[in-house]
Amino acid sequence: MASGQTVDVWFGTSTGRNSESRGIYHATFDMETGKLSRATLAAETRSPGFLAMHPNGKVLYATGSPASANSTSNDNVSAFRITGPVGKAKLEYINSAPTGDGGAAHVSTDRDGKVLMSAQYGGGSTTLYQLAEDGSVKHVEVKEHSELLPKAGSGVVPKRQDHPHAHWTGTSPDNRFAFVPDLGMDRVVIWKLDTETPALTPHGFGVCPPGGGPRHMKFSPDGSRVYVLNELALSLTAFDYDAEKGVMTPGQTIRTLSEVVKAKETFNSASEIRVHPSGRFIYTANRGNDSISAFRVDDNGVMWLIEVEPIRGAWPRNFGMDPSGRWLIVAGQQSNTATVFAIDQETGELQFIRETVAVPSSICVLFGTPNN
Repeated sequence: MASGQTVDVWFGTSTGRNSESRGIYHATFDMETGKLSRATLAAETRSPGFLAMHPNGKVLYATGSPASANSTSNDNVSAFRITGPVGKAKLEYINSAPTGDGGAAHVSTDRDGKVLMSAQYGGGSTTLYQLAEDGSVKHVEVKEHSELLPKAGSGVVPKRQDHPHAHWTGTSPDNRFAFVPDLGMDRVVIWKLDTETPALTPHGFGVCPPGGGPRHMKFSPDGSRVYVLNELALSLTAFDYDAEKGVMTPGQTIRTLSEVVKAKETFNSASEIRVHPSGRFIYTANRGNDSISAFRVDDNGVMWLIEVEPIRGAWPRNFGMDPSGRWLIVAGQQSNTATVFAIDQETGELQFIRETVAVPSSICVLFGTPNN
């Protein structure tokens, strides 16, 4: 990205009973200085906890639905048209569609912008939607994870793993397969993806450590590896990925926090993962410890923990990395903050630059594109 360039940043939030948030918020970010503007309300919406951008950069998708929509339920996903130039971007509501299985924990588009997918944590399912040319969303089908295995929940961690709990959706680099980490199953559900029909067909699983509780995942930039963040164990598992067969083979697992640190605190859980564009660094968020763990990937593909950086806030449920890999913006849900860190391009270490803005009940951080 060019020096001095400004980009839009969108924030998904929690709008529950004890929250002051009213929906989706917007700010601008200076790519040269790391300056984040004051966040303002962009769309009054119920439960827009997670956001996704259409590949064309012109449509934003969110969990939940606007208060003005013809629905009294939050069990929807919604589409918004992004209008105006960067820095003055606005959201115009397009439409909503039901998940068919309760509230969505995550949404994403495929890489061509033909379909949308959502993961339902409570329902333990994946929902597929078709996207029209104007960005509007249409419900297609719900796939229940309980139908994939005789005993769908792993049962290793009582109450958390008695049933399937889908937590994230995304596609392979070639767009042939969809992936849904399921915390309750200790597996990543792999679907064969047909974007034309559209349809999801069971394909297989990536098997995670027992009791790990897979939450989110990311591919390496070259597509040869999959990194899965295990929420319950606070660990990171690397998988070799066979792109032709759509198969994940587990390898190294490394902790995001030491046992000594975990033992000192009443509660910890891992939440989000990002991979640096260079492929040399990985970042994960720790709720409770309220920190970001930074890892280096050496020339042999081995992961090493290099730093645990406090977020200067509370409860980092999500954080965003700008496309150039120079900056992180971390959402502090319980501190109502968004905090900026610079990334050292040689070491991967994070530097707090004393840049924090107020965002009520901030959950999700989504960078826009320069040509919105």
